[in-house]
Amino acid sequence: MNEDYILPPESVSPEAVTHRLREEVREQIQQGQWKRKKLVWLELTGCSGNIISLLNGFHPNFEHAITEMVDLVYSNSLMAAEGEKATQQLMDLLDEEFILAVEGAVALKNNGLYNVIGSWQGQPLTALKAAELLGDRATHVIAVGACAVDGGPSAAKPNPAQCVGVPDVVKRSMIKLPGCPCHPDWFLGTLSHLLMYGEPPLDAMDRPLMFYGTTIHDRCPRLHFFHKGIFAKTLEENTCLFKLGCRGPVTRVDCPTRQWNGGVNWPIGVSTCIGCSQFGFPDQMSPFVSYDITRE
Repeated sequence: MNEDYILPPESVSPEAVTHRLREEVREQIQQGQWKRKKLVWLELTGCSGNIISLLNGFHPNFEHAITEMVDLVYSNSLMAAEGEKATQQLMDLLDEEFILAVEGAVALKNNGLYNVIGSWQGQPLTALKAAELLGDRATHVIAVGACAVDGGPSAAKPNPAQCVGVPDVVKRSMIKLPGCPCHPDWFLGTLSHLLMYGEPPLDAMDRPLMFYGTTIHDRCPRLHFFHKGIFAKTLEENTCLFKLGCRGPVTRVDCPTRQWNGGVNWPIGVSTCIGCSQFGFPDQMSPFVSYDITRE
């Protein structure tokens, strides 16, 4: 048999990529090359939308993530323990190796007392204190969602709790996954890369290039209307939404090709992009609808 044959290209569909990922993980476990690392999912000031989004993951799904990829030791929403028993699990990790995923902003007002996530030794454990403690000890930190990255909706005006993003409190390198919420693939794909190959290539804003490498505008199926100068006057029109306030030209993420809820749809499929994955969302992205002063 001729050994110089050329293999057909591998499928790049989400299902095919997931299948190869699972098989590679399974093979590494069988060979003793893979050790599930501990993961802390810490929820601070926000709506818990990112953990809900993660539970809707398909490529891979959440069950695969916590049974084969990592040992989820702490999650405000998902763990069985409560009260100081839950906090004890968190504190026991401080001398071990773990990856920290943080969603939500950090409330600074009154030394963090606007967000108390539990109690420890009879004292309130604020989100601020938890972020500082765990952020310093973790082997890697992943800021998940708009609030964790730079404050997001939690820090929008008038911001009574004085919320800020995690990087304003945890002064170290971290991977940033902006989005409101973060797509489950963005987190699970980043986590997979981190476990198997180390930190993925990042852009100048610390976002993984594999997800945030191009703007929505560059891959928008309505781009040809933009080039022809055909702009929608209402959201019902299936032409370019630029003059209705679409933030696709400045928002870097792969929504057009990845889509949401298992590939069902994405914002421009039903309305317009409001720039939720761009730094400064929502204050610097709003008003979400701009009125075209050049319209005839």
